[in-house]
Amino acid sequence: MRRSRRGRLVVLQVLVMSMLAVLAVRLWHIQVVRGKEFVAAATETRTRNVVIPALRGQILDSAGRPLVRNRAALVVSIDPGRFGKMKDGGRSVLQRLAGVLGEPVAELDKRIRPCGPKVTRPCWPGSPYRPIPIAQRVTSRQALQILERQEAFPGVTAEVQAVREYPGRWHAAQVLGYLQPVTQEELERKSELKKDFSGMDLVGRDGLESVYDEYLRGRPGERRIGVDRMGKVLGLERQVPPTPGDTLITSIDAKVQAVVEAALADAMRQQPKADGAAGVVLDPRTGRVIALASMPSYDPTIWTGGISSGEYERLLSQKAGNPLVSRAIKGEFAPGSTFKLSSVAAMVKDGYPLKGKYACPGSVMVGGRAFNNFRGIPLGTIDLHTALLKSCDTIFYRAAYEMWQRDGGIDGKPHMKEPMSRMARALGFGRKTGIDVPGESPGRIPDRAWKKELWRQTSKHNCARSKTGYPEVAKTDPARAAFLKRLAYENCVDGFKFWPGEAANLSIGQGDVLVTPLQLAVAYAAMVGDGKVRSPRVGWAIVSPGGKIVKEITPPVVGEVPIAGHVRDYIRRALSQVPSDGTAAGAFAGFPFDKVNVGGKTGTAEVYGKADTSWFASFAPAENPRFVVVVMVSQGGMGAQTAAPAVRKIYEGIFGLNGRPPALPGSRPPDRPPVIAPDGTVAP
Repeated sequence: MRRSRRGRLVVLQVLVMSMLAVLAVRLWHIQVVRGKEFVAAATETRTRNVVIPALRGQILDSAGRPLVRNRAALVVSIDPGRFGKMKDGGRSVLQRLAGVLGEPVAELDKRIRPCGPKVTRPCWPGSPYRPIPIAQRVTSRQALQILERQEAFPGVTAEVQAVREYPGRWHAAQVLGYLQPVTQEELERKSELKKDFSGMDLVGRDGLESVYDEYLRGRPGERRIGVDRMGKVLGLERQVPPTPGDTLITSIDAKVQAVVEAALADAMRQQPKADGAAGVVLDPRTGRVIALASMPSYDPTIWTGGISSGEYERLLSQKAGNPLVSRAIKGEFAPGSTFKLSSVAAMVKDGYPLKGKYACPGSVMVGGRAFNNFRGIPLGTIDLHTALLKSCDTIFYRAAYEMWQRDGGIDGKPHMKEPMSRMARALGFGRKTGIDVPGESPGRIPDRAWKKELWRQTSKHNCARSKTGYPEVAKTDPARAAFLKRLAYENCVDGFKFWPGEAANLSIGQGDVLVTPLQLAVAYAAMVGDGKVRSPRVGWAIVSPGGKIVKEITPPVVGEVPIAGHVRDYIRRALSQVPSDGTAAGAFAGFPFDKVNVGGKTGTAEVYGKADTSWFASFAPAENPRFVVVVMVSQGGMGAQTAAPAVRKIYEGIFGLNGRPPALPGSRPPDRPPVIAPDGTVAP
């Protein structure tokens, strides 16, 4: 018995000693071998790194007035990473959050789901590893309910953040652009974003917000805080303050911008068929943009807090007029007679006498086809001055036909001059102006090379259609279908040929020629200014948070009008009489030319299946231009009927001729940007 007990005690002692030895080895392994690993893990559970978003820089007008500024707002965000670790995927937390915010759970679900090809807005377009703002219009009471009950809302934060505010609402919306969260793909593709992006910051997606994003964005800071196991804050351990973004000063004048948009809105109301309009105001001396407007416009605050699928579809809707698209830089339209500015220059460059006399019959034959003046009215024998003043078409038809013949007709010849298209390109048509706003269209200047390239791209389709026809059109319009089939056959067989009628149409801004309103303004600025073609700019200066100019933005010279100064003066003087004695006289009846002399050119461009496009390109004061103003109204009718009256209203607003103070002090563009004080205010 005693031996048996002693044996059991020995076994028990051995077991106890073995367990103690194992425990000692385990403690040594944990504390010595893996000590640093567990210390780091323990530290990680006790601290939390909170990224502090940088305050995004303002966008100001040329007088220092804010076009885009920041306002403080309480923002509730969720951490998708923490939600993903919860047993129910954070569903219960989301339900409690919906109760606090007073919104349906289904709506919150939509805001946090990742965007994709088959997922319509609202959704989260940003990185799935970053905090997702779920509500940006939160009251203090709602925020306190979340912050005081962190155990009920793990992974949810409520913080004061800066959100974008637009004092002018829809004014210059397409120019300013909007913000959206950065995507994970962008973070991986652009390594520089990782250090400059907080995960809660937004990046510019369009307009100036996009082009100058690297300056406006700033750099985020970081705050390390101690928390308990429930996530409650225990104290601040370390903080690195964020660096605010720079301020962008633009050459836009907010008051002139408002005047232009009001004039465009009035013009569209007066023309029931009008489906869009654009207005441009340039400083011809510098190439700076004073106003850039497109109608219809929209309120960019629609992007704040997420945009619904219905709202997003409306911005891109043809029925709503594509308000997201800037017709001033992206819209391509036939310019009509405003293009004769280029055609006169081409004629003189090609050897036609500047002060010669030219027949302006009611009709001329071009390649066996009659091309008529407006309403077939002959104007007798006139000079080029009167041709611009009264807008004679047949002089330009004949000159273009003669140039086409000298270049070898349909087949062409080596070393062709093609004066009309060459002059147009020298003035900046047929290519992007290079403005610092994305989304610009290049327009189109037709010539023999363009026609051959077009045929190469479309001949296969046209040849197929010449056989199959257009059965889908024949169901509703048999005559139209027959015409299209015949046209397809002609383009299949002879589509590479540049016909004389195409050359004639180019000379008066019809046919295949397309320009943007901005391109037309750039061309007029070069012609009535110093002869230099400039790439326009909206941005003027980048200013640091301390008030120091980081960068001044100067519109570069990209070309020069290839005619002598006295020829440009001749054209300017001829156009100076159009509002008082020419085609725009009715629109400017009673205008005080003794105070401000305005020059310009009307344009009425025909569009198949639609009403005419209304144009007026102008400059003032006519003797020494400080402004170039171009207005286009799609389906607005005649240039003198719609666009010219709108331009008149713009000049009345700029110069204070409507009984109100002038939109610009001194009625001229400022020579330098405003001075920004270190506190962010505009210095006197």
